[in-house]
Amino acid sequence: MRVEIWSDIACPWCYIGKARFEKGLAGFAHRDEVEVVHRSFELDPGRAKGDTALVIDMLAQKYGRTPEEARSMEANVAANAQAEGLGYRAEGRDHGSTFDIHRLLHLAKARGRQDELLNLAYRANFAEERSVYDDEVLVGLAVEAGLDADEARAVLADPEAYADEVRADEREASELGANAVPFFVLDRRYGISGGQPAEVFAQALEQAWKDRPLTAIGGDAAACDADGACEVPQAGGTA
Repeated sequence: MRVEIWSDIACPWCYIGKARFEKGLAGFAHRDEVEVVHRSFELDPGRAKGDTALVIDMLAQKYGRTPEEARSMEANVAANAQAEGLGYRAEGRDHGSTFDIHRLLHLAKARGRQDELLNLAYRANFAEERSVYDDEVLVGLAVEAGLDADEARAVLADPEAYADEVRADEREASELGANAVPFFVLDRRYGISGGQPAEVFAQALEQAWKDRPLTAIGGDAAACDADGACEVPQAGGTA
């Protein structure tokens, strides 16, 4: 069975949703027969390379909130991440174009190291003091994931390298009706949108294994939409 996951490094619910999916997968009896493929989805495709802003400032501007309100939003997301055992810095992170990261993830896919690079990029972006919008940071992450540094630099230096693959993923997401991420497609039979609880993913894996028709599983869950807006649960709520 194949599971395709559309996501973006800038999306906190993709980071959280990946952890929840993996918890659901861990208890699936056929987990060793599941192939997981990560696909590209940019939350801010119009943003130019090098145009970065602090996440708190971006949230305040996007939602028309004060900096204090934006900090509260990030604190609520951080609580959800920490409940999954994930590191999350609620302040000090930056936001920018993720196109180069997606291109590098396609290189990693071609070299069989996609999941390794994705995990490192999520950790760098959300938990560490490393900006994934810096080329040298990306090269360092690529090397940590087992890629060749010169090959990674060559991809980053050539804006056309793996660009078609990124755009193809994004077109397919649109064709499938995915307007928010994370978006999970299980064996082209089931679609799951948002950072659902691990139990929902476990149920979906079981149902997809039984070869049922494509069905949306689970109710509304926190996600980041195509405009880059990320839902935030109220304090004390769950995602």
